[in-house]
Amino acid sequence: MTAALDQSGARLSGAASSDTPRAWDAGLARRTKSLGGGEITAILALAGASDVITFSGGFPDPATFPTDVLADLAGRLITQDPGVALQYSATEGIASVRDYASGRLAAAQGRAPAAGELMITSGGIDCLELIAKSYTDAGDPVVVEAPTYLGAIMAFRGYEADVRGVPVDGDGLRTDLLADQLAAGLRPKILYTIPDFQNPTGLTMSAPRRGELIALARRYGFLIVEDVAYRDLFFEHPPPPSLWSMAPDVVLQAGTFSKIFCPGVRMGWAAGPAEIISRLVVAKQNSDQCSGALGQRLLEEYGRGGYLERQLVASRALYARRAALLADALTAHVPAGTTWTAPRGGFYIWVTAPDGVDTVALSAAARAAKVAYVPGRPFYPGDDGATQLRLAYSRVADELIDEGIRRIGAVLRTALEER
Repeated sequence: MTAALDQSGARLSGAASSDTPRAWDAGLARRTKSLGGGEITAILALAGASDVITFSGGFPDPATFPTDVLADLAGRLITQDPGVALQYSATEGIASVRDYASGRLAAAQGRAPAAGELMITSGGIDCLELIAKSYTDAGDPVVVEAPTYLGAIMAFRGYEADVRGVPVDGDGLRTDLLADQLAAGLRPKILYTIPDFQNPTGLTMSAPRRGELIALARRYGFLIVEDVAYRDLFFEHPPPPSLWSMAPDVVLQAGTFSKIFCPGVRMGWAAGPAEIISRLVVAKQNSDQCSGALGQRLLEEYGRGGYLERQLVASRALYARRAALLADALTAHVPAGTTWTAPRGGFYIWVTAPDGVDTVALSAAARAAKVAYVPGRPFYPGDDGATQLRLAYSRVADELIDEGIRRIGAVLRTALEER
């Protein structure tokens, strides 16, 4: 290709040849270099896969989507209320939608947010991004459960937080280990937890641990960010009281309707101290400005019509059945020495394979067998999780669960034989 010339015909030394690839990553912001993100991309890429039995994504079953009701509601909102439903909304959310969400929190959790303590978000991840953006400086310690939701790790690392993990057991976050770290000098700004049917383990924090965590937050001055994405999806009995209802002075609750309504609508909420909510509203003005008004109004009308609570009854039964089928399949097909959790709600079972198995390395063999899971490592802020994997049963058809686990069991068994 001919080099660029100025008006006199002289070669322009600074001109780049168009056939020379630009090294765009050379200009990548420092805070994004350690994010990764390939795991979420891979999970979402399998959302529409038809030739793979996929236990990877925490997707609600489309059978729970109220298509007939929403078609009618959307038509009415578009034709009868376009000035609200098709317009920009207040950054904190449409007033009537906030009123609906507040009433639902009062009914479900026993406490209504006071004035200024609630905003509407674009799903739960929006709240996490806003709190990280507003309160995290480079190097600030942020504590998470180990393992935890990988999107939360990415959100905090996106603002260069020093993300620290505290282990979990059958009763949730090990508050005794957290207390030891705090006594030794750890001073986090934020502690992020999923106390109900946790992602990825399916475990639930016990009532005593909740009290202990709140006491530590008040003593050491950190904010608890409580993710309640799966709280409504209990199988038999509701989980213990939410952390926010117990301690609204030190808890910011991040909620989402994606798991119980429709993820395509991208609706959620943040409830917490008014001072914090006001900061998140400012941060949202410089991100997506406001959550979509049509989605907000659809959610409100659907909820006020009683459809959401009725659908939850059916959803709980569906996911409870699939969790039981998955547990039965694991009992039948995985090699000896494999263990797994027994969730009482939510979407996930957490599997620990025998020592020596690398679930990251085996994911390619699983894909070759037309089955998918998420390896354990991305759910930790460190290098743990090599022998673990997450199985999501929420979207796998009943009749495919046993066959999918048979394939995963065969992959694990082969790996053990080849050690």
